[in-house]
Amino acid sequence: MKVGYVRVSTEGQNTARQEELMKELQVERVYIDRTSGKSADRPELQKMMNFVREGDSVIVESISRFARNTKDLLELTEQLNNKHVQFISMKESIDTKTAAGKFMLTIFGAVAELEREYIRQRQREGIEIAKEQGKYKGRPEKRLDTFDEIYHQWKKGKITAISASEQLNISRSTFYRRVAEHEDDNKPIDF
Repeated sequence: MKVGYVRVSTEGQNTARQEELMKELQVERVYIDRTSGKSADRPELQKMMNFVREGDSVIVESISRFARNTKDLLELTEQLNNKHVQFISMKESIDTKTAAGKFMLTIFGAVAELEREYIRQRQREGIEIAKEQGKYKGRPEKRLDTFDEIYHQWKKGKITAISASEQLNISRSTFYRRVAEHEDDNKPIDF
């Protein structure tokens, strides 16, 4: 089955051009959202994603009508791929049943990954500069007023590490890290 997805950014915009394309392509069912591309709340898109089945084709006028960004595009097309549903974007000539279409999505994925790595790198550099300037101290450590009491109960075997971490409202790995720090801080000093 050919399934179409149409989106315009506002109620006032006209879907006629995209709907006409769907008629020309003999699309059997069309889902239409009238919401900004920035919005993750696209109810008709979700209905369409739930509706499509193996062997169906999802057709869009352009990627910009379908996905908010490259990450969104890759996630949506992966969901379609997992359902064995073909994705076709007319404007960009992407068809996931063709080698060229799969290649284009791979390129988009590589560009998105590179973009994410650049963001992480700039963030690390910014943190280092802020640390050098004394402006960044990191996330403040969670206060654990009852740690000593719970630590002693755990050390005596009265409670498990799971129970201790739940009582302190921290993860088990954080509990064990705090135990190690506590024991390091309280080691007797050898002379």
